[in-house]
Amino acid sequence: MIAYLQNIAVLFCINGILALTLNFIMGYAGIFSLAHAIFFGVGAYATAYIALNFSDSLLLCMLASAVISAVLSMALALPALRVRGEYFVAASLGLQVIGVTIFSEWKSVTGGLGGMIGIPRPNLFGYVFNNDTAFLALALVILLLVLGITALLVRGSFGRSLMAIRDSESAAQTYGKHVNAVKTLSVAVSSGLAGVAGSLYAFYMSFINPESFMLEMSILLMAMVIIGGTGTLFGPIVGAALLMSLPAALTYLPFLPPSELGTIQQIIYGLAMVLLMMFRPGGLVGGRTKGKSA
Repeated sequence: MIAYLQNIAVLFCINGILALTLNFIMGYAGIFSLAHAIFFGVGAYATAYIALNFSDSLLLCMLASAVISAVLSMALALPALRVRGEYFVAASLGLQVIGVTIFSEWKSVTGGLGGMIGIPRPNLFGYVFNNDTAFLALALVILLLVLGITALLVRGSFGRSLMAIRDSESAAQTYGKHVNAVKTLSVAVSSGLAGVAGSLYAFYMSFINPESFMLEMSILLMAMVIIGGTGTLFGPIVGAALLMSLPAALTYLPFLPPSELGTIQQIIYGLAMVLLMMFRPGGLVGGRTKGKSA
């Protein structure tokens, strides 16, 4: 039972990091992306490749994953500079499809559909995180670091610039904001930190394949942000906790057939999002209710 709870806690930390990083561009910059799972996957594959072929150093793998994800995020940032709203969502969806195809077909690097196995646990200054309790502590520390970085960014001048652009790009540009530079940097920061979550995931699971980075994952992350509260610091964490605990809670209901749990989860996710948009559009942590603004 303890091992099961530790597993849930580690996965919560990873999903919490991903929800925080998606909310950074979605809630504060107004950039709705359906490709966040791709940068999560890039970080995981980068770590797996380095750990299996070169070094299992935690710092090296996480730094490489963050840098590679941030650089590749330019594929998302460039269309973000040119299109808005539903057009950008469509562009990010195309990137998601391309990313999964590359993960599946670039067999010499990613292992294809079979994935990459035998990824070692990380090494930090000679200490190997073989113990699950120690790995949970590592995951919590990284989650808190990402939370702290996010708080510093959104509460400073950069965060104010992001929210100004989210509310009105033309007005922000009129007041001297460098809209393109701010949007590009926000996407790079979000994607780089998502790559760190991917690194953590690869080290923990010891196996990765494209199934972990499909469109469903991007949608789940968006649900976490919306349910918890977009544009809030702790909303994504609350959303991640709720959607991570739901599958575990459903397994304890004896009248639900195990084969239908996945379908029931999807129905609950969808229903929760619809009800929140109707009665509490700011999410559980956001203060807005229907007909009011924050």
